[in-house]
Amino acid sequence: MFFYELREGDDNIFADVLLVREEEMDADSFFELVQEIRQRIQDHYEEDTLIEAIADELERDYEFIPISDERLSASVNVSKIEDDNYLASIDSDDDEDEDAPDYRGLFVDFPGGDTHIN
Repeated sequence: MFFYELREGDDNIFADVLLVREEEMDADSFFELVQEIRQRIQDHYEEDTLIEAIADELERDYEFIPISDERLSASVNVSKIEDDNYLASIDSDDDEDEDAPDYRGLFVDFPGGDTHIN
């Protein structure tokens, strides 16, 4: 298995999509393929982000598999604190729960190394 990444954003905020493929594609060929797809679809796609749209094209036409939450078989929360270790729910039925939050993760690096928010 060979792993690839699509990143979108800048140095402060970015999103990424990881992909896997059984056959290796060298980095330059992968870059050229992604650029070709980007140029073709960048002005008209239905996904939330350009990288998700490119990942869909790579899956449909080039045998890449996006690694996404929908493909998870299990999710385990791990902590040094015993009570914080558990098997997390990944049921697709949870997505239909009206009270379930709809969000995406975001990592932010605060200047000055602050570890808390006031």
